[in-house]
Amino acid sequence: MRDVPHSRYPGHGVVPIPAPLPVPRSISPSAGTGAGYVIDEETGIDAAPGTERVARWLRATVGAATGLSLPPHTGDTPNRVLLRIVPALAGELGSPEAYRLTADGYALVIDGASETGVFWGAQTFRQLLGPEAFRRAPVTGRRKWPVPAVTIDDAPRFRWRGLMLDVARHFMPTKGVLRYLDLMAAHKLNVFHFHLTDDQGWRIEIKRYPRLTEVGSWRARTKSGHRASPLWEEKPHGGFYTQDDIREIVAYAAERHITVVPEIDVPGHSQAAIAAYPELGNTDVIDTASLTVWDDWGVSANVLAPTGTTVRFYEGVFEEVLELFPSGFVHIGGDECPKDQWRRSPAAQARIRDLGLADEDELQAWFVRHFAVWLAERGRRLIGWDEILQGGLAEGAAVSSWRGYAGGITAARAGHDVVMCPEQQVYLDHRQAGGEDEPVPIGYVRTLEDVYRFEPVPPQLTGEQARHVLGAQANVWTEVMEDQARVDYQTFPRLAAFAEVAWSALPAPADRDFADFERRMAAHYRRLDALGVAYRPPAGPRPWQRRPGVLGRPIEGAPPNV
Repeated sequence: MRDVPHSRYPGHGVVPIPAPLPVPRSISPSAGTGAGYVIDEETGIDAAPGTERVARWLRATVGAATGLSLPPHTGDTPNRVLLRIVPALAGELGSPEAYRLTADGYALVIDGASETGVFWGAQTFRQLLGPEAFRRAPVTGRRKWPVPAVTIDDAPRFRWRGLMLDVARHFMPTKGVLRYLDLMAAHKLNVFHFHLTDDQGWRIEIKRYPRLTEVGSWRARTKSGHRASPLWEEKPHGGFYTQDDIREIVAYAAERHITVVPEIDVPGHSQAAIAAYPELGNTDVIDTASLTVWDDWGVSANVLAPTGTTVRFYEGVFEEVLELFPSGFVHIGGDECPKDQWRRSPAAQARIRDLGLADEDELQAWFVRHFAVWLAERGRRLIGWDEILQGGLAEGAAVSSWRGYAGGITAARAGHDVVMCPEQQVYLDHRQAGGEDEPVPIGYVRTLEDVYRFEPVPPQLTGEQARHVLGAQANVWTEVMEDQARVDYQTFPRLAAFAEVAWSALPAPADRDFADFERRMAAHYRRLDALGVAYRPPAGPRPWQRRPGVLGRPIEGAPPNV
């Protein structure tokens, strides 16, 4: 950290430069002045055309935390925060999300290559004010907020910087989802992958199929811990988002320059849908009318029947989904689809013969390709988990590489775009330490440092192939996360490390300065405290964060990264 003097309000002495996170591309004292800027009761926001939404966000957040009204700037006084769109920054810094923040003794200016760039610059400005700027109301009596004399040039490394939240296993009410969008924005993450359906629950209202939520959104009880655990929570669990809830979430995300990518799982992970509409299942081999929303974890054997009825049903689902989500991508899952019922189903075998397919894997590929073409005809792109590569993938479809790097490498070499989210590195449901106090330990030990050394681009790819890596995503599966506090514990602080990996131009993993990151995290923990995040402390879980006696599924060792 550097100390710089402040001239306009000399009583403040020196103003240290806080350590932003993610680390900017460049940060240096402003040239020629050595003086910083002070925000006070007279400061207004001068919002140039196209930046009005950012100004509104600043008043609602920084204004609320500081107690300053930050009105529209009027008159000739220099006391203002100037927001401007400067398209040339995109070429200069290499991204339409680039920004330049300049504070000196005369002005505080946030220039962005686009409105999005201005917004990310505003996020950095908030960090420069200190942790108190992350609260919802003032906690100090001060009316002057110094900003250090600094120039920051910044732009993201990747255009897909994602967080996947599973609300199917444990439902998170709308207010909690909006809170996570704020947390994403504070870390400059820009894609919210919304996992809305699974065997254990259907979470989105589809008006033409009301039983999806009437039946599919509730289960009678819930396994406590891993599926090997003998413990159950003997009460109903569920909930769903109305279409107005979805509109609110999408609009709230857009205000924060976050794209919401919905996931509707097909053809596996579909027991909740089959429980609601039994004709969607393989009725010739099982009694689908007796199925209920699954109350256990793992991979259900009950998958969709590959019939015209099922296809038309899900076309109806996706028609309503497209009306609600403007995202260019729609996620269809496509993972972990057991084929046993199809092997035993005369109807499925007849469909394989009629389509001239070789086997059940090609039948799944046919199902996926149908929706890839269907979405493309409507101006959208299909994205799915890396199993969708089996049997061939339609042109234009993209892959979420979760089973390590191999699927992403295969997809990129074949010319498909890829989002890297390997479970061995960025599944945040995996345990954070090997100690006995970790609550419901799942999977591999993945520490804060492990996540910080995650590299999204495999070295096996050529430069041309690497351009297909859209970015990276951290995934939060909620089987053993029964409430918001547990989601916070598993997600933070590791999401902060992931955010820096996805945004910043870091060295190779072995050369990354984790000690410097830890120093900056010392300040960032105070921001998380102000935001009310129940993160895992560096020293280990607090007593109330533990879950003694609740079984997990720890895995010793780990496969290679690539």
